[in-house]
Amino acid sequence: MSGPQTPPAPNRFAELARLTPARIALGRAGASLPMREVLRFGLAHAQARDAVHTPFRPEEVAAALARLGVETLPVESAARSRADYLRRPDWGRSLSPQSLAALQARQGRFDLAIVIADGLSSTAVHQNAAPLVEALLPHLRRQTLTLAPVVIASQARVALGDAAGQALGARMVLVLIGERPGLSSPDSLGAYLTFAPRIGLTDEARNCISNIRPGGLDFAEAAFRLAWLIDQGFRRSLTGVKLKDESDAALEAGAAAGLIPKG
Repeated sequence: MSGPQTPPAPNRFAELARLTPARIALGRAGASLPMREVLRFGLAHAQARDAVHTPFRPEEVAAALARLGVETLPVESAARSRADYLRRPDWGRSLSPQSLAALQARQGRFDLAIVIADGLSSTAVHQNAAPLVEALLPHLRRQTLTLAPVVIASQARVALGDAAGQALGARMVLVLIGERPGLSSPDSLGAYLTFAPRIGLTDEARNCISNIRPGGLDFAEAAFRLAWLIDQGFRRSLTGVKLKDESDAALEAGAAAGLIPKG
């Protein structure tokens, strides 16, 4: 028979709560939450809704990339409005006829096409896309890859990258997209990598790195992991479920070599 149980300390989760934005150790007021937590939840919900509905400003993203010396091409999906985009996910996966023709006119022999898409959080793209591209470019130059002009896509979902990559003639496509906002992360950027992009592929053909933002996975580490996956994807001629992210050892070596800042 076990001995007497020590009652749990009132603040046993306080240390954990200081380490995460997750909603733990909220306390209570009677049978409900404290008013401060109710208000915090309402604010987080409003921020998530704003991230979805804030109009995308592709010209600002293009200007930020121009300062990095990067050429861009603006395109649109088949969804003509935000309401269409939210009601018809399939339209967000397809290029408009005019955008498809514009990309086909720029077709070439490219190793990699980067597509920046608003997705479900334009906030994430406005804040994080250009800094991530800036962190990624030195890795791509070391790999001596030929890059297509960066595509900036409005009302777009992940699979639109397949159509864009195929139209440009790219061997691989990287989609940087605003992820569905969470109640503690309305600004999270996702990165989806696909070898041999073509219309009709599904998600098992992609590798994903998510939660790229200052409060999540930082730009330097995300760029390093993406560069590792890009290199291995070309070496093995595949991406997706058969390509596992085993970059941890390379990450440590890269930090030691000064390729990424030490955390």
